[in-house]
Amino acid sequence: MATMEWLPLESNPDIMNRFLENLGVPSKWKIFDIVSLDEELLGMVPLPVYSVLLLFPFSEADNQYCKKQEEIAKAGSQQFDQKLYFMQQTINNGCGVVALIHAIANNIDKLNLNSDSVVKKFIDETKKLAPNDKSKVLESNDEMCWALKNSYESGRSSCNKCDFHFIALIQMDSKLYELDGRKRAPVIHGSTSQETFLRDAARVCKEYMERDSENINFTALAFSEADTLI
Repeated sequence: MATMEWLPLESNPDIMNRFLENLGVPSKWKIFDIVSLDEELLGMVPLPVYSVLLLFPFSEADNQYCKKQEEIAKAGSQQFDQKLYFMQQTINNGCGVVALIHAIANNIDKLNLNSDSVVKKFIDETKKLAPNDKSKVLESNDEMCWALKNSYESGRSSCNKCDFHFIALIQMDSKLYELDGRKRAPVIHGSTSQETFLRDAARVCKEYMERDSENINFTALAFSEADTLI
């Protein structure tokens, strides 16, 4: 059976914000570029930030990191908040969509989504399912697929091979979580708070960059509450 493939979600705030709008997310919630991970420049990012998305290239260093996290997950030593929404990725090129679902679902109490919101309906339908079962539901969700396709002004229809991957970083109950649809389970990166989340998430992004220090193709984005783009 062939693996399902979607359009890759580009790390372009304009496209991502159209996707959010198509999903039924209120317009004051937007994606912003994080132009620098240096602490003194993080002040340029609109606050509050509720999720940081990181796009990075596949590499052997990342493969080794994933293997290490797989061993930790199998050991079952990490305890996760029961409210945490986590799903796995079974759709080729679906990492950007999964990352945004993670960002939205784990902040849904703040978003005030309408009952007919595409993403709210999906989250409500899947929140009690196992991580892999959530993705199986996504595979057959025509509304989500339509929302993605219609985020491209040119009506893009081709699926190019994607050599990059998205993850989401979120904070819940004073813990910083890495949510990656390739992994068996969330990854805990220590303590955080709403006040320090952006700085703590930037640290995790820097760790990704340090593991693959010869590559410069990393993009960090913030999911923030702001009335206007800057």
